[in-house]
Amino acid sequence: MQQYLQNKKGLVEGVFDQVYSKYDLMNDFMSLGIHRFWKKSLINIMKPSPNRKLIDVACGTGDIGKLFLNSTNQMSEVTCVDPNKGMISQGKQKLSNYKNIKWINAAAEKLPLQDNEFDYYTISFGLRNTKNLDKALSEAYRVLKPGGRFLCLEFSKIQNSNLDFVYKNYSKIIPHIGQFIVGDKKPYEYLVKSIEEFINQEELIDLMKKHNFTKCNYRNFSGGIVSIHSGWKI
Repeated sequence: MQQYLQNKKGLVEGVFDQVYSKYDLMNDFMSLGIHRFWKKSLINIMKPSPNRKLIDVACGTGDIGKLFLNSTNQMSEVTCVDPNKGMISQGKQKLSNYKNIKWINAAAEKLPLQDNEFDYYTISFGLRNTKNLDKALSEAYRVLKPGGRFLCLEFSKIQNSNLDFVYKNYSKIIPHIGQFIVGDKKPYEYLVKSIEEFINQEELIDLMKKHNFTKCNYRNFSGGIVSIHSGWKI
């Protein structure tokens, strides 16, 4: 499944080239800091064991990798993957004290990694930025070991009409916050539109099943502003 907005030439690349240096700060402003709770919730659902390998795709500056290593007393390995070199550079600086992290510049649709390599695959606020959802999910399945788990944290569809009204009006403010923080509102106009156009919770479950994931389910957080999807490679 190709995503129309994300396939506009150079659009997504240009967005993250503009925002990577203040990516963490902007996440705090946009979510009022709640993104930290959502990410911790993903790790809590995962319940990682020591001596396991995680691949975190669309890793940004490495928040999920950091939480994963902390939760296993740094007795595990993380491979952080992101298509934006600037984002990886920021992550390397931020997590320079962590020794069990590899950084790879690559897209979710084409991972330069072997089959059956990882115990966990995570992608947080990155699946909707891929150009092709089918290819991204196919690659996720390929690099997971049999018995491995896929976890996706992504903006989703709000279930409550009153909350949806409030959120949509708040979303109109986000580009103006972007103008203040990074000096340009256009990247955040894209981000708001990409959230509006992304598939809903059940549609993502159907896509996961199409790509052979089993025991697929999801949990909504903050009324469905985000959801965490889970599936297994058997």
